[in-house]
Amino acid sequence: MTDDPAPEAERGERIAKWLARAGIASRRDAEAMLGAGRVKLNNAAVTHPATFVAPGDIVRVDGKVVEPPGRTRLWRYHKPDGLMTTHRDPEGRPTVFERLPPGLPRVVSVGRLDLNSEGLLLLTNDGSLARRLELPATGWQRRYRVRVHGTVNPADLAALSKGVMVEGIKYGPIEAGLDSRKGENAWLSVGLREGRNREVRRIMAHLGLQVSRLIRIAYGPFQLGLLPRGEIEEVPTRVLRDQLPREDAAPRANRRR
Repeated sequence: MTDDPAPEAERGERIAKWLARAGIASRRDAEAMLGAGRVKLNNAAVTHPATFVAPGDIVRVDGKVVEPPGRTRLWRYHKPDGLMTTHRDPEGRPTVFERLPPGLPRVVSVGRLDLNSEGLLLLTNDGSLARRLELPATGWQRRYRVRVHGTVNPADLAALSKGVMVEGIKYGPIEAGLDSRKGENAWLSVGLREGRNREVRRIMAHLGLQVSRLIRIAYGPFQLGLLPRGEIEEVPTRVLRDQLPREDAAPRANRRR
């Protein structure tokens, strides 16, 4: 491969980013697809991420032509429990993407909700956007309503604001408060910015509380609101443009870490 002094805008767009914007996968996963030999550019196999796609080029993944990226779009989806947030599940469990209405472009999720969690799941046709909104450096808070079984100690919840160590993993500050209690069951409000795998469930277990229901009600500025269970609604382009963080904010903050 020879060095090309031309600016990236003139050469086109790096293929992993192009695939991410086309909604095929996140940029990281797209690079893995390149390494696996699953991608072709104009009938030639592509293995290096520093390959550029120019207007008129034909990209194939697993032999299928990929439509060029369109405008960035975002949807709010009310995920029911019992669905996996994945395109394929090796155990054959039902997935979010199998239940979406026909006519949608290929979309990826912004983060995930596990099998037994429900509530707001953001979906986008732009994998690069999904990755950017998932980064803790973006600063968006995820808010949840959590039903737990056990004895709730308000002091323990307040202490989470300083972060907590659970099984050798350091979790950042968490906002948690008691909303209501009836017998051994209680509803909590929880807000966090990291969104690690099963974070809420692990931290509640650390406090001796068993989560019996977990509902995400907000992701950054986007709210679940009254969106019916299992329904999807597109975020208007103007609202999307107004609410998104600057594209360079997350990477710059990430470099300081």
